[in-house]
Amino acid sequence: MRGVINLRGSVVPVIDLRLKFGMSETVKTVNTCIIVTEVNMDGETIVLGALADSVQEVIEMEPQQIEAAPHIGTRLNTDFIKGMGKMDNRFVMILDIDKVFSNTELDSVVGEAS
Repeated sequence: MRGVINLRGSVVPVIDLRLKFGMSETVKTVNTCIIVTEVNMDGETIVLGALADSVQEVIEMEPQQIEAAPHIGTRLNTDFIKGMGKMDNRFVMILDIDKVFSNTELDSVVGEAS
């Protein structure tokens, strides 16, 4: 957890996505942003912020634009990929945010933010 933000009077924990994926810590720049998302944990919805290097755009996709996650082999863990979206002749990886964060991680984040 990198910290917390105040979102309309609620404390929201912020997690660094780069650290989650085994990369170096996010360096804060003018493009760094926090993506606010809802994660399901044991039937409960938890609001958290995901620190990202930048956001290029926000798009809506219809279900028919989304294909199943590709099988990349046994060396790469693709469990957190919900699918691949097709948009204007390019592919967009769609994360399954509920799988990106394990219950153990969320328990510790919720405990720290309280």
